[in-house]
Amino acid sequence: MAKTNNTKITILGGGNLGAALARGLVASRKHKANQITITRRNLKKLDTLKTEGFGVSASNTEAIKNADVIVLAILPQQIQAVLKDIGNSVDVKNQLIISLVTGAKNEAIAEHMPAKARIIRVMPNTAIAIRESMTCICITNASKVDIKITKDLFDLVGETMLLEEEYIRSATALCSCGVAFFLRAIRAAAQGGTEIGFHASDAIRMAAQTAKGSAALLLERGRHPETEIDGVTSPQGCTIAGLNEMEHQGLSSSIIKGIKTSYEKADNLYPDE
Repeated sequence: MAKTNNTKITILGGGNLGAALARGLVASRKHKANQITITRRNLKKLDTLKTEGFGVSASNTEAIKNADVIVLAILPQQIQAVLKDIGNSVDVKNQLIISLVTGAKNEAIAEHMPAKARIIRVMPNTAIAIRESMTCICITNASKVDIKITKDLFDLVGETMLLEEEYIRSATALCSCGVAFFLRAIRAAAQGGTEIGFHASDAIRMAAQTAKGSAALLLERGRHPETEIDGVTSPQGCTIAGLNEMEHQGLSSSIIKGIKTSYEKADNLYPDE
């Protein structure tokens, strides 16, 4: 059995991402639910997590007491109020702050924290819940010790990549928003499957597994997507005919434009005032 990590973690924000992180850490078997506290103003919305063994609280300042790691998993619109709430209670020597807040740079968070607060910006996605996140970790102005603590934590719930802070906004668009983009593509494929005769539930299962296998090919073999595509297409075949029709309808350009739009939007989510 895997050795349990004794790190005490408080997740400020029990929404989709905060809950997904908590469950993913427990699923790794390196953390226990009773070592993780989750906060939310409306405690009723944490009832399910409470029954799963997690600590829950409506008070951010109470929840961070004795925590080794404080995770900010709140909306950009909430961050200033939360930071004002906990700012005077953070122990900069013994507590590491990990921010998952879209658009909020470390510098902006540090303004509301005590001097020399240890802050690392991280951008995961909701696949954390099943330990399949692509998580990008900001290394700007972070110590090697804190980077290791953060990387060890998020390696338990998927793949990690270390980036300078200037690339975190790009990671938000490609990896965090990207979950929705790929899911929409799977939904579209399933709808196509229903059009050609499959029941909806069967079509979704077939489309999702095909997408999973396609991604696994790239990750396992390390080849360019077009190399794998060449292995599927044949002269005058049905695959190339379908691909060409999708491109005529703007498949690639619409995905590229969607990612660029999310990138631009991600820079305007954190309130300046």
